[in-house]
Amino acid sequence: MQNQENCYKNVWILSGTSDGPVIANRLLELNYSVFASVLTYKAGQAYIENPKLHIITGKLNNKDEIINFIKRNQIKCVLDATHPFAVIISKNLNDACKEINTPLLIFERKSLINTTNNFFYIDDLKDINNVDLENKNILLAIGSRFLNETANYYMNCKANVFTRVLPTYESITKAFGSCIKNSNIAILEPSKNNESILEKKLCDFWEIDYVLCRDSGSYSQKNWESIVSGSKMKLFLVKRPKVKNVYSCSFNQYEHLIDHIITKI
Repeated sequence: MQNQENCYKNVWILSGTSDGPVIANRLLELNYSVFASVLTYKAGQAYIENPKLHIITGKLNNKDEIINFIKRNQIKCVLDATHPFAVIISKNLNDACKEINTPLLIFERKSLINTTNNFFYIDDLKDINNVDLENKNILLAIGSRFLNETANYYMNCKANVFTRVLPTYESITKAFGSCIKNSNIAILEPSKNNESILEKKLCDFWEIDYVLCRDSGSYSQKNWESIVSGSKMKLFLVKRPKVKNVYSCSFNQYEHLIDHIITKI
């Protein structure tokens, strides 16, 4: 009965994390029609093939593009499962959905604050200022968008800068186009095997003192926490930005999100 009722309900998922495919699969099982927006072709490959699944690849530039997409595809509900630091698209989604009165739901992983002696939370990528940086080896695991700017800052602090970037065209291009020495760049997918974390071997090889990453709740963050915990290294986590999405409802568990869609949308 539920499947028949929801057969023609279109849900639009915007995702920059591994949560997108999981949520899409659960909605497809309930016979929803799912539109999934991703930034790259590779990200779209994480979704299963299904006649009710429509993958849209590319960047949405502004609020008007979002409104046009919702109207053109008769979207009944928008789900923001983008990266916690993707503040621009989240704001545009909030503004667009509010303007045309389309339900907006947000899925965000829990931010688990660890209180160990060598974990430190900072407000900005350049906020490592309470430790000695001169001649220290710092590993930047922050993505590629602000890599060059951040690396240049810590080089000016006389630190030795290293980085791990994802194996995507954009990340590799920006990494090798940055001020970081080529020999200090590693191209690596985040390890998903807790018993064999390649990132640890990287830290050992480079004799890393400090690791800088963002509080995204991802596999990558969990790996860095596991590696640094109990070691002599220090982990600096950039706090998630606070985005005021007063129009939306937020969830951090799949079951609660799906139940809300079924009963409220």
